[in-house]
Amino acid sequence: MGLIETITLAGVIGVLTTIMGVIVKVIGLPDQIRKNYQRRSTEGLSTTFMFMTFVAYALWTLHGVMRRDPVLIIGQGLGIVTSGIILWQIFIYRKIK
Repeated sequence: MGLIETITLAGVIGVLTTIMGVIVKVIGLPDQIRKNYQRRSTEGLSTTFMFMTFVAYALWTLHGVMRRDPVLIIGQGLGIVTSGIILWQIFIYRKIK
């Protein structure tokens, strides 16, 4: 059986999900962090949304720890770090004003 016959829709979706998750955590959130830092402002960002994002990443990381799945732990742990930095920026920059 060749490679083409072994590719499934679920496999393709899994790979795309992983790629997009990494892009969001390695490019998207750090880009937001950089913009916040340059402007010294988080105006326009939803504190509620960022808090929910942080909690979601934390729960996924905990799920990965419980399953002993290093891919979940590392991938979602990166989300904890980046969303945590944005929450910290929200706290710091709103306090400055």
